[in-house]
Amino acid sequence: MSPTLAIDFGTSNSAAAMIDNGELRRIPISAHGDTLPTAVFFPEDRGPMMIGEEAVAALIARDEGRFMRALKSILGTTLFHESRLIAGKRRTMAQIVTQFLISVKTNAEQTTGYRFSAVLSGRPVHFHSADPTRDQKAQEDLRHCYHQAGFDRVDFLYEPEAAALASHAPGQGGQLGLIVDIGGGTSDFTLFRSRGDRVDILSSHGIRLGGTDFDHAISLSHVMPLLGQGGELRRSMGQGLLPVPNALYSELANWAKIPFLYTRDTLRRIEDMQRHAVEPEKIGRLHHVIEEELGHQLAFAVEKGKIAANGPAQEAAIRLDFIQRDLDAPITARSMDAALADFRARLGQAIEETLTAADIRPDQIDAAVLVGGSSLMNMVAAEVQDRCPAAQLRYSDAFTAVVDGLALATQGRS
Repeated sequence: MSPTLAIDFGTSNSAAAMIDNGELRRIPISAHGDTLPTAVFFPEDRGPMMIGEEAVAALIARDEGRFMRALKSILGTTLFHESRLIAGKRRTMAQIVTQFLISVKTNAEQTTGYRFSAVLSGRPVHFHSADPTRDQKAQEDLRHCYHQAGFDRVDFLYEPEAAALASHAPGQGGQLGLIVDIGGGTSDFTLFRSRGDRVDILSSHGIRLGGTDFDHAISLSHVMPLLGQGGELRRSMGQGLLPVPNALYSELANWAKIPFLYTRDTLRRIEDMQRHAVEPEKIGRLHHVIEEELGHQLAFAVEKGKIAANGPAQEAAIRLDFIQRDLDAPITARSMDAALADFRARLGQAIEETLTAADIRPDQIDAAVLVGGSSLMNMVAAEVQDRCPAAQLRYSDAFTAVVDGLALATQGRS
């Protein structure tokens, strides 16, 4: 009987694994390692869809076509089923996610020699923490995509609970652990107790907040003012000034919404803004970004600056010379922390709610295990330590702990 394929379909990165002859085996669905960027690129010449590193390389090379990332972010929304003209063909995000999953399945089958008809997929505790109906719809959307990709049986497991299975070490009798899984789109928490070879899940909780939200806030606070955000417009008639509308900047700072801005209507709106702007040169930069479809390049620049400012130097610059020569936005650990202060507070509150659900005090936590790429942010570790002062901070395999745990959970499911 064919084993069950474990897939961690993430906002920023995806991975696959399985139990093969009783051993955990990560499946290299990418030529570059165990994880694959959750990104696609549609060449303008209507060539085949590229995924992962190949898609990112096409974007960086400025190939003609459409790049898309953070596909998971709009599960459960109307955008997921809206048809858009992308590289000369009308497509929905549901079709694109299905194509991505087909590629993962095909690569896994070619690598292992198995045919996978069953999948155990990770999912956040809440796709949409404030809307139960949309949250359920998101899982239904993803389940449908898996079925369309060729899987007959589709099961789900909360991502932080999978990470708890992977992070548990036999022999840690009675230890209380807290998984803090900060991904690209959500933050998820699982409180667990290790009992010999067993893991007892005590509570799980999640909020819709992740690395893409961090990028959004940093972009708005550090970059978008250079493109005219916060500026003023002269009235067409009469005296006085009006603020530059913020909505377009908010969408440009959103990984998932960038592709939907590349329309003639958006350019017309910007041209009208530029005619009335007190600082037209800044709006001109915005026009250049949309006209040349540089939104994702801008988002990558913000992400790179965030990572650099989070490092030992604690200061960097968000390089924007692809927009205008010598243009950059300084960023420091202090300025970044200021932009993310509200998010840090939300993470702390979510940790408290996870512990309260199991009637556990913060000082009872023996270990806090940080999972997910965005858990590497210094402010995450600082907030976890503040909330759970007695806990030993442990960094699990940030990008593979979830898929490892999913694979372990498939035992007995095949």
